[in-house]
Amino acid sequence: MDYSIGQVAKQLGCNVQTIRYYEQIGLIAAPQRTAGQQRRYRSADLDRLMFVRHARELGFSLDAIRALLRLSNQVEEPCHLADQIAAEQLAEVRSRIARLRALEDELVAMVDHRAHSTVANCQVIEVLRNHALCQHDHHEPPTSPAAP
Repeated sequence: MDYSIGQVAKQLGCNVQTIRYYEQIGLIAAPQRTAGQQRRYRSADLDRLMFVRHARELGFSLDAIRALLRLSNQVEEPCHLADQIAAEQLAEVRSRIARLRALEDELVAMVDHRAHSTVANCQVIEVLRNHALCQHDHHEPPTSPAAP
């Protein structure tokens, strides 16, 4: 059975542009086309797209997904490389959670110090103006642009 790009997008819960992007960057092979040049996806294409989509939902980078896809085609290889990639992603998630908890603490402190008067005495405005008033260093490390 084959599927149109719209059917695949609906099944995956993503945009058609996302599927085209994955094709453009080589995460999926170009699908077969009809005589009218419409993309037609087979079950194997859908499985690969589901793999990519699930990995993206778990926060894996595009490079990690490429590596995992390569590994998924080498069924006799040991699993330690996949485990290592997943462990690196887990460490990144834990780091983000820690940063989010620090941000939560900061926002709670800002909200708990509400003056209920004027902006001139507003704790939120003061903390945003002066980072030294923050309880934590919550600067985000630079990140690469997010993919669709």
